Order: sequence, then C-alpha cells, then structure tokens
Amino acid sequence: MKARLLDQQLLIDLARLDGVIRTADAARRNPAQSARVSELLTERHAQSAVLTGLLGDRDDARAELDRLESDVALVDARSARDTERLAATSNAKEAQGLEHELVSLAKRKSDLEDAELVIMERLETAEAAVAQQEAAIAEINAEGARLSAEGKAAVAAATASWESATRDREALAARVPADLLGLYDRLAARGVGAGELRQRTCGACHMVLSGTDLQALRQADDDEVVMCPECGAILVRTLESGL
Repeated sequence: MKARLLDQQLLIDLARLDGVIRTADAARRNPAQSARVSELLTERHAQSAVLTGLLGDRDDARAELDRLESDVALVDARSARDTERLAATSNAKEAQGLEHELVSLAKRKSDLEDAELVIMERLETAEAAVAQQEAAIAEINAEGARLSAEGKAAVAAATASWESATRDREALAARVPADLLGLYDRLAARGVGAGELRQRTCGACHMVLSGTDLQALRQADDDEVVMCPECGAILVRTLESGL
C-alpha cells in the first residue's frame, strides 16, 4: 500500500488516542476501587451476621435480667404482705407459718440477687461485644463510603477522558485516507495498529529491529506503508527513526 508519509504520521497520534481510549474505557468500566469495595461488602455481610448473634445474646441477657428483677419485685411484695400480716396476727400458728415463709422469701431473694449479678456481668460483656462489633462495621462502612466516592470520581474522570479522546480521534481519523485508515483499524482491532519507528525501535511492540530489517526499511520508498516484522503494526518512519 502507498500513502503519503505525512498521512502515515497521523497514525502515530491516532494510535496514541486509541491507547488513551482503551485505558479510559477500562478505568470507567472497572475503577481501581471496585475490587476492594466488593471485598468490603462481603466482609460487612459476614460481620453483620456476627453482630446479629451478639445482639441475640445481649437481648437474651436483658430479658433474663428483666425476669429476675420481676421475680425480686414479686418476692418483695410477698414479703411486705407477710410482714404486715405477721404484725397484725395474734394466732401463734399463723405467726409461725408467716415467719417460716419470710425466711424462705429472704433466701429466695438472695438467690435471685446472686443470679442478677451473674446476668449483669453477662449483659455487660455482651454489650461490650456488641459495641466492638458495631465499631468494626462502622469502620467497614466508612472505608466503603470513601472508596465508593473515590470510585465515582475516577469513573467521572475516565469518562471525561474517554469522551475527549474519542472526539479527537474522530476528527483525526477524518484526515487519514480511507484505505490507510481501514488497514490501521484492522490491525488495531487485534492490538496496536501503528507505532513510530524511533531509534530503530518499534513504538508498538518496543522491540529493537535487526540490521537486516532496518536495511529493508531503508530501501523502502517514503510513501510505502511498511509493517513491523515483530508485531505486524504499521511502522511510521520519522526523522527520529535512525535509518
């Protein structure tokens, strides 16, 4: 294929813009923060399940403490009633029965209060565990919110870069002859379509060309479209090619 060297040199900028477009498109579709955000969502789900269990333990302890406090209140009410009856009775047998019941009630209250202390310690431990777990989840949420915001900003920046490069590419492609552009697009579909030959190195694959290959390039006409023998991209020759 023949094409003016100036037209061929347009492919250098075209390839650069295509690189920007590919990079920006990948960044907007999958920002760097996505993987960590996904990890945090999984971690939060697992930690929330742990929190549910801890909340259940705390609520069970609270319910048990409420029950014991209610039982103590009932014992106190019964003791108060028996004490009043004992003070008012003149029946020795009834008095003896009331005194025996008051002793039993005192023992019952002591046992309940001992149980309350155990449950209160259990409740304190459960509440501390819940607070610690909630703090851990709050840290996960904070990191997730920060990364989500950063991800949105990165997507917006990448989208702006993609749109700008796409517009520039359309304008530049309109200046490239149709046959040359068609060849370039076919090559670009499988990799880098063109690269500048600079200091005997292909700009597409970054391989240094052999002496034999360079000699063949020296013998090619300026308007001949040549390919890199290593990667098959269009080799664009300039004053910096080192031929």
